[in-house]
Amino acid sequence: MLAVGAYFYRRQSRTDEYFVGDRKMGAGHIGLSVVATDVGGGFSIGLGGLGFAMGLAGSWLLFTGLVGAWLAAVVLIPRVKPLGDKFGWLTYPDYLEHRFDRRARTLAAAVSAIGYAGFVGAQILAGAKLSSAAFGLELHTAVWIMAAVVVGYTAFGGLQAVVYTDTVQWIVLLGGLLLFALPFGWIEVGGWSGLRAGLPAAHFDLFNISGVELLTWGLTIVPIWFVGMTLYQRIYAARDVRAAKRAWTLAGLLEYPTMAFIGVTLGMMGRVLFPEAEAEMGLPLLIKNVLPVGVAGLVIAAYFSAIMSTADSCLLASVGNVVSDFYLKLINPKAPDQRVLRLSRLLTLGIGLASVIVALALPRVLDAILLAYAFMVSGLFAPTLAGLVWKRASAPAAFWSMLAGGTAAVVLSLVPALCPVDEPILIALPLSAVVMVVASLLCPHAAKPL
Repeated sequence: MLAVGAYFYRRQSRTDEYFVGDRKMGAGHIGLSVVATDVGGGFSIGLGGLGFAMGLAGSWLLFTGLVGAWLAAVVLIPRVKPLGDKFGWLTYPDYLEHRFDRRARTLAAAVSAIGYAGFVGAQILAGAKLSSAAFGLELHTAVWIMAAVVVGYTAFGGLQAVVYTDTVQWIVLLGGLLLFALPFGWIEVGGWSGLRAGLPAAHFDLFNISGVELLTWGLTIVPIWFVGMTLYQRIYAARDVRAAKRAWTLAGLLEYPTMAFIGVTLGMMGRVLFPEAEAEMGLPLLIKNVLPVGVAGLVIAAYFSAIMSTADSCLLASVGNVVSDFYLKLINPKAPDQRVLRLSRLLTLGIGLASVIVALALPRVLDAILLAYAFMVSGLFAPTLAGLVWKRASAPAAFWSMLAGGTAAVVLSLVPALCPVDEPILIALPLSAVVMVVASLLCPHAAKPL
């Protein structure tokens, strides 16, 4: 991975190459990069934990990814890709400034940068948990090793390094799980009869999930396909609209049913073999104790690949927000490309270090991911969707909608006693939508054309 980063480091001379791959990438590479980024190690380990705790019903988590990907292919890409090519956009807030104003752009950039920095920490934590189970490494040591590699090749190579390593990483992940982890785990648990004997009957019920939990997953994950900085970078990087839409269609199918059922099935096997383990540790323990030497190494490499593929993309997204949306827009708009490129690499190192601190403070991987998603979605989804489909959506409304939704998500998460429901997003997202609609109706003069 470091070698790939070094290769692209020597080839790059422009910011456009670093952040959006020179806008020439095909559907195959983009599609694999999208699914590798979205599912990644955090969801891979998290899916194993869901399979351990609730069985096949945990697969609904990634069904929401399929829905989000296909909706974005139909609604978002045809509107955003041509504009991105025309105006040379690098980030998601570029669209918000075009549709609303600079205040909306700046606030969205702050929300996105903070959310993705936290998301990087969750991925590094996933890698550390895998390392501690498989190799017996101390957790803090594992965090620093993961961070050094991910931050290193991302700082060197930018989006081209990220996309091409994502392709390799996803192939390694899928091959490792299908060819080794599933067959060896299946044999060890005694096949179907062993699974049935070792698990509660509810684990085989696809609908063993509450409506509130399914709604929460849908509201948290589907909208991220419309506000995710990593996804906008890949839309801009695609060679044309058709390539981007094909990439998103491929990514959705790889998420569900492919990865969804692989992940929960491995978690179910982990529960049969290690019923007393913590849910997210069942799958790493299965890899360590069931697979033979050599095969275990391949599967561990597969999970590290998934972890890195998400961490690098989210790290680059956070850096892109800071460089493009703050430095170039507010501080030094005429900075030469070489200076911006150097700053981007230094910021990659700095934000990577901050993500290590986050990783050392986080408890559970899936909780951390869903919290980061909820923060971004609560602040950004309502104004983004309104900007795409409603001609009366106004700039002041977008700003206050972001502020209301993002603030509510943070406050209700930090002070659960203030939240009348279990999931803060069920309050924060509707609040953001209401503010967007009401403020747009009160300020119709501030609306810009679609």
